[in-house]
Amino acid sequence: GSSCEKCDFETYLCKALHELNLQPGWIRRNGRSGMGPPYSDRNGNDSAYFLSLSSEMRSSSATLRTNVFLPTDKEHVCQITFHYWISQMSGTLMVGLQKHSEDTFTNIWQVSGELENQWKANTITINSTEKYEV
Repeated sequence: GSSCEKCDFETYLCKALHELNLQPGWIRRNGRSGMGPPYSDRNGNDSAYFLSLSSEMRSSSATLRTNVFLPTDKEHVCQITFHYWISQMSGTLMVGLQKHSEDTFTNIWQVSGELENQWKANTITINSTEKYEV
């Protein structure tokens, strides 16, 4: 059966992300916050919440980590679809994979320099024979 879980930010974070604290640099806001674009979420809802980099973080990086996922196999494939908005020419969005036996994240996807001011979606498929975080 499908074990898909939608992850929105209406009630703070979601089960997939570390709930303990929002990592430094990220803020939860909506289109009415007066912080500039985007002025709505991907569905055009100006009161729906999303995560955004705070303006103080423009020149540095900020990370969001998931909780630990179990290993994948033929029955348990992991697909993550996420929606993103890049409004800064120099910004780069990267998705990394850290397996339990490794100390570092391996970059598995990235996008940069797309000044399109629109929501885009991407789906990544993850294969890992051990527990991992994204």
